[in-house]
Amino acid sequence: MTSIPMIPFDAGEAVLDWIGLTEALAAGHSLPKAEIGDTFLYRGKDTLLNRAAWIDGLGIAVKSATIFPGNPAKGAPMINGGLSLYSDGDGTLEAIVDFHLVTKWKTAGDSLLAARRLARPDSRNILIVGAGNQGRALHAAYAAAFPHAAFTVWNRSPANAEKMAAELPDLAIADDLETAVSAADIITCATMSTDPLIKGDWLRPGQHLDLIGAYRPDMREVDDTALLRARVFVDSFDTTIGHIGEIDIPLKSGTITRDHLIADYYHLDAFRRHGPDDITLFKNGGGAHLDLMTSRYILDRWTAQE
Repeated sequence: MTSIPMIPFDAGEAVLDWIGLTEALAAGHSLPKAEIGDTFLYRGKDTLLNRAAWIDGLGIAVKSATIFPGNPAKGAPMINGGLSLYSDGDGTLEAIVDFHLVTKWKTAGDSLLAARRLARPDSRNILIVGAGNQGRALHAAYAAAFPHAAFTVWNRSPANAEKMAAELPDLAIADDLETAVSAADIITCATMSTDPLIKGDWLRPGQHLDLIGAYRPDMREVDDTALLRARVFVDSFDTTIGHIGEIDIPLKSGTITRDHLIADYYHLDAFRRHGPDDITLFKNGGGAHLDLMTSRYILDRWTAQE
């Protein structure tokens, strides 16, 4: 009987490559569109997110995530969960992949694919808004694609920004968010904010915004002005429209219309700049189809080393 691989975080991460993952994500979107099923359950600020995806030719992934914002104060991780990967041919279990490994690489890789197409190739100043675990992943991912860039972090709690900078010696700390946003070529934002942090009036031509944190209907990281000034892209229309406040609140208020959303990854050829002065904005919704593409990439790299 063939044993089912159980891919742990450290050993799995050792065989992965950020640029290779973005290519795998691009290739995954050339396959038939994913069948996805997302369910969200809430208890106050706590969230249970169940995500499943099936892509013809790639397989099936099922991931459950529990997000409890109060856990860190108790010394426990905010996010927990698990992922199982199934064969497309016969539905048998092919691998169990560490939840945090898939989430880290899926989330940052999702954003990096957009940035490789929408950010100016000569971007030299990258601002990370949010000093959590995802902020660290974004530093690694963006450094792979923009190796000559200088990085700055801003965090609501200065102590956490200082801790992140101590771990990453090339990372500067920003004291004022408005000043940091104005100076950046790329702003990548991964926070738990419900009220917009970034104002559109702070933006300048040529910038790229990458928005990750807002995953609930009541969450936003940028204001209406930022959306109106930018050419807006999403990873999936199906998992952002009707689900995520960053997109859904301004749609429902009439601030933007559906036509303001230019493309998702199933129209990847549309992910391009018209000129150097474009302000581009990408909303990372992180659907289950991306977990499937990422976990399949992880399993492929894992088996290639054997």
